[in-house]
Amino acid sequence: MAQWRKSSRSGSNGAQCVEVADNISGWVGVRDSKVLDGPVVVTTTSEWRSFVAGLKRQALR
Repeated sequence: MAQWRKSSRSGSNGAQCVEVADNISGWVGVRDSKVLDGPVVVTTTSEWRSFVAGLKRQALR
């Protein structure tokens, strides 16, 4: 079963955030924290790591 978590940088003010479930071997799910029963984007762990690495590179520019 997916265990969803929000970024530690997400405030507790109810702002819209994404949640990530990365506890399922080989897969990562991403969803809107305001629509818990809404659609989930699913990707492979490898693709997710590449995505996050790209975000980090952009942040350093």
